[in-house]
Amino acid sequence: MPHTAPACPQCGQENTYPDGEQFICPDCAYEWPRAATAGAEDEAQGDGVVRDANGNPLQDGDAVILVKDLKVKGSSSTLKKGSKIKGIRLVDGADGHNVDCKTDLGSMLLKSEFLKKA
Repeated sequence: MPHTAPACPQCGQENTYPDGEQFICPDCAYEWPRAATAGAEDEAQGDGVVRDANGNPLQDGDAVILVKDLKVKGSSSTLKKGSKIKGIRLVDGADGHNVDCKTDLGSMLLKSEFLKKA
């Protein structure tokens, strides 16, 4: 049976399952509405709205929090889960990297699916 539930926006694990109108992650006990996932699919279809991991719309200047540890390409550094990033700027980046921001490790492009609105 193929896995159809999305990865958990909180911890990033793929051991999730649908339960009624929600998805549930047994690893971190996070629950989120299926409608939030539908919102992420709308973004992929090009409705022009950039959404965070929970489906909330993001705007320039918002503060966000990382929902997953992210390894920095070309470096041995890692952006840690829970890190707060202030003053984001939305861009039309390549490969889904649609958030430009300044972190402790310098200026970077991140994917909105790894962020949640603070």
